[in-house]
Amino acid sequence: MPEFKVFTMHHVFSTKGEIDFTDLTDLVQSAVAKSNIRNGIVHVFAPHATGILILTESDYALLEDIKMLLEKIIPKHMAYHHPSNAHAHLRSVLLPPDRTLPVIDGRVAFGTWQSLLFVETDVYPRKRTVIIQVMGEQ
Repeated sequence: MPEFKVFTMHHVFSTKGEIDFTDLTDLVQSAVAKSNIRNGIVHVFAPHATGILILTESDYALLEDIKMLLEKIIPKHMAYHHPSNAHAHLRSVLLPPDRTLPVIDGRVAFGTWQSLLFVETDVYPRKRTVIIQVMGEQ
């Protein structure tokens, strides 16, 4: 009977400011490899009020479209009650700070064009952390 295991890793990185994308795909694949877990799930969580995780194609033109979409849905320059970065918090309300993906035969089962991206929604560069937790059988 396979043994159930939990492997946890923290990763700290810096962002450049508002709507900055950080590709975490290779980092998550590496964490799964280090975990020695063959089959299960990997959960990635960003413990921040103004940071989100998205699964999408990491294509420059598409990322520019995502920036435009976020600005259209929740504009930066509106009269908000919260000072300075209300729009950043509101953008984070719409998209999750976490993603759970299947691990099959020791690899994350990303779709053909999928990448896991952290999106900075805050107005200033920040030091950010993601917690990567791999759970399953060896």
